Amino acid sequence: MTRILIADDHELVRETIASYLQNTAGFQLFQCPDLNGALAKIAALGPFDLVLLDYTMPGMNLPDGLNAVIEANAPMPVAMISGTASPDIARRVLEAGAKGFLPKTMASETLISAVRHILAGDTYTPRQFLESTASHPDAPHLTPRERDVLRGLCDGKSNKEIARDLDLQEVTVKLHVKTLSRKLDARNRTHAAMLGRDLDLI
Repeated sequence: MTRILIADDHELVRETIASYLQNTAGFQLFQCPDLNGALAKIAALGPFDLVLLDYTMPGMNLPDGLNAVIEANAPMPVAMISGTASPDIARRVLEAGAKGFLPKTMASETLISAVRHILAGDTYTPRQFLESTASHPDAPHLTPRERDVLRGLCDGKSNKEIARDLDLQEVTVKLHVKTLSRKLDARNRTHAAMLGRDLDLI
């Protein structure tokens, strides 16, 4: 069975991606929250068929962090995933030796296609993303209450749980989630949580 390691310090995002790849494509997924964890997993279990590294997790940097994992996982491929990195960063990642750059905003079906592409020995380059000259927009202004709700989303809590924690009506939380999604240009609550973390909004 194909073994994939995903290293990302955002538990909700990491588990969402891992669960999708495992349940939809049948890959065997392993997880860790940071660069040191990834290196420890590789040392303990041997090279994975593919390692996916989050660009903003603890310990990660260019080119040293990426090179360390590439060397440890050789000869198998290593790719980078990110929700906020600019096209310039993506180009640097590929130039540094990564076998792919996967924006977290890509469609689920495209994610699996990209992973299969890399596993087949090719390099995945998101051409439309790389040709874009615009990086992620500046972080939007959030009210203190919106940040509280966003923190709840990042913890994987439901609207009802967030409402109870903040002593709010559930309908009020729903409105905040809708506003957060609009301000962050997020497709759903998981995407909003991912962007909020990557933009240091919590």
